[in-house]
Amino acid sequence: MKLKKLTPVLFVEAIEPCLPFWVERLGFEKTVEVPHGDRLGFVILVRDDVEVMLQTRASVAEDVPALAAEPSRSFLYLEVADLAPVVERLQGADIVIPVRKTFYGATEIGVRDPAGNVVVFSHFAEAA
Repeated sequence: MKLKKLTPVLFVEAIEPCLPFWVERLGFEKTVEVPHGDRLGFVILVRDDVEVMLQTRASVAEDVPALAAEPSRSFLYLEVADLAPVVERLQGADIVIPVRKTFYGATEIGVRDPAGNVVVFSHFAEAA
């Protein structure tokens, strides 16, 4: 079995309040949007080789009703080439893990997005 790609789908109450975090603050581009009534029901966000999808609970309720009622919060772990620009972009965000060095050799920072999901950005120094 060969796996080709993993794309997280984050359930959110509303997509519109999440877009400034992902697009303006982190630099993702909205490549697909699907309306649901008078609001967005689903979007695909892309930056570099990373893709994240956001889907509203109302949209999920129509698509797969059994999943919509389940509580879900996600924890994303993204490895980055340089942490400094990420830290700069996260100024004023809901920081849940201040910049730290870990026992496994990473320097990381964690933030909560507007939907309550935790996103950790991690950088591993290049071996000398």
